[in-house]
Amino acid sequence: MADIEPFHVMEIQRRAFEMDAAGRHVVHMEIGQPDFAAPAPVIEAAIAAMRREPMGYAPSLGLPALRAAIARFYAERYGVEIGMERVLVTAGASGAFLIALGALVDPGDEVLMPDPCYPCNRHFVRLFGGEARCIPVDERSGYQLTRAEIERGWGARTRGVLLASPSNPTGTIIGAPELSAIMDWVHARGGFVLVDEIYHELVYGDPQPSAAALSDDVFVVNSFSKYFNMTGWRLGWIVAPARYGRALERLAQNLYICASVPAQHAAIAALAPAALAIFEERRREFQRRRDFLVPALRELGFRVPLTPEGAFYVYAGCEAFDEDSHALALRLLERAGVAITPGIDFGVHRPEHHVRFAYTRALEELREGVERMRAELVR
Repeated sequence: MADIEPFHVMEIQRRAFEMDAAGRHVVHMEIGQPDFAAPAPVIEAAIAAMRREPMGYAPSLGLPALRAAIARFYAERYGVEIGMERVLVTAGASGAFLIALGALVDPGDEVLMPDPCYPCNRHFVRLFGGEARCIPVDERSGYQLTRAEIERGWGARTRGVLLASPSNPTGTIIGAPELSAIMDWVHARGGFVLVDEIYHELVYGDPQPSAAALSDDVFVVNSFSKYFNMTGWRLGWIVAPARYGRALERLAQNLYICASVPAQHAAIAALAPAALAIFEERRREFQRRRDFLVPALRELGFRVPLTPEGAFYVYAGCEAFDEDSHALALRLLERAGVAITPGIDFGVHRPEHHVRFAYTRALEELREGVERMRAELVR
């Protein structure tokens, strides 16, 4: 437990909520949660199912209708036939990571991942006695691991790699040629590749192929939280190599029995054309927010060397204002009423020089946040 760190941003968030409750308006740019609710067709599908059925346990692999719908989504969106037998519905993407790493990691195994990255990833590995080896990355590699860096970092205890495209906190992607090269090299050494695609549908340039389209031997984690606006419904999925299906099912049975059944009925509707049209319009709105916020932050003096290609985050250097990103985050909260995330949550590679902004608020709120920061930081 000593190795499992808390989310440091929760200190920021808790104080921001206290300020909200006291009547002070805070611009929230710290929370990685869409400000959109699940659309009406999704909510109505859950209500209809609860009126129609008793909501007992579902199969640990997930409702067959939902697994089939996810498989169709890959065929229609990415042109890849994966077969529903490779799809497991999970209790959030966190549940997917737990069963995947439970099946793959033994005590003492090492898993390579980039630094910065989503903080829970290294803790998921630690829970099973493994060790997350976080390799420093920066803008020169798009804040992503490359095949060359994986080759240099691979050791006798290395079992596999955990990647994210687009990534949290940077919003950058791994291009298909590089990802294919990574998978070929790692698989040739008997290792695993686990790819976090939680933000994969929130890409703002050319569409990117899923890692599932590049190899049958990759583990791909996705979620209904971000693009599908269902954070509190706690529903995710994993596409896994067929030979791991039974092991993953046994772990799911023991770790959480099954994912939320009302949420699974809602997710079937989320994958239908009517809801997907709504999500696509919301994706375009996130792009409009990104296109405002990135140049605005640069104009203020934050260092943003790369324009995020996906997700809804900007990872920005804050050296012009403070050498302590946590102190800067607290200062902006208390003096300007703007909540952001300090880099300390995402690793040990220069976290004191970085902060993360989430553009999960309306454009009017983002403009207000920028003007408040301008008044505080630009003298």
